[in-house]
Amino acid sequence: MKYNKTFLASGLLVASAFFSVSCVNGNRDDKQNDSTSTTASTSGAAKSDFPYDLANPVKYNMPHNLFEISGIVFHNGDPKEVFAIQDEDGDLFHLGLGDKESKFTKFGGKGDYEDVTIIKNYFIVLKSNGELHTFPIAEVGKPEAANVTKTKDLVPKAEYEGLAADEKNNMIYVLTKDSKPDSKAKVSSIYGFKVADDASLTAAGEFSLSHKAIEKASESSKSRFRPSALAKNAKTNEWYVLSSVNKMLVITDADFKVKTTHPLDPKLFNQPEGIAFDRDNNLYISNEGGTLAAGNILLFKLKK
Repeated sequence: MKYNKTFLASGLLVASAFFSVSCVNGNRDDKQNDSTSTTASTSGAAKSDFPYDLANPVKYNMPHNLFEISGIVFHNGDPKEVFAIQDEDGDLFHLGLGDKESKFTKFGGKGDYEDVTIIKNYFIVLKSNGELHTFPIAEVGKPEAANVTKTKDLVPKAEYEGLAADEKNNMIYVLTKDSKPDSKAKVSSIYGFKVADDASLTAAGEFSLSHKAIEKASESSKSRFRPSALAKNAKTNEWYVLSSVNKMLVITDADFKVKTTHPLDPKLFNQPEGIAFDRDNNLYISNEGGTLAAGNILLFKLKK
């Protein structure tokens, strides 16, 4: 009897593992109506008024070539088509959220590409070394983009992961991953640039995101904050800043002064690397894939 119980338990484990693996590449039709009941803990009155339920997303699994999905963006906030990049190749992907396959346009060679934004009908893509690749949106759909401009030495030497546009003010912002090595106060630097009609950039200010303020808001003395993406909520004029390392979403005012923080459940957020809003102010967060998970985009609908 003991042998039979052991054999039965082993069989159940194998069947369970097989079922998990077979579900990794499930498409949007399988996942769209699935929601999770896992709740990330929050505290304080301000957090209770947060306009998104971070525990209950609509989940869209990405095609295999977006397993390492990084930055995401919508053109004019239209959610019918999402534009995305992944870490290793200079390809701009575009697809509907429910599509099983994606199309792409090559704009660069191999490299560590971290984020993407759209402004003035131009795409701008950020590499981890701070280099920017800029090309017209009209190049999308071609096998390879023409008129790609590479901009180097625009920002100090550092590791960069976040890029976002503020289209109302014709600005883009580039965010460092680590705090300044020569700074006693732990801060993440944000560099602002004014964008001309031809997408040329002019320096327009430097901002700091205080790690101490994040620790205070999160009630933790060890935030390990290393931001991975940012996006502006046009309705509230607030910045939403992701930290993949310690699974956190930080909300700041327009000048990057910390207001609140929200923990992200690791069961939902494998590796949050991209963030965007659509024109209806719904929130989207992209995650790189893992051992038993495809890359995905999580949609958090604005509470009514």
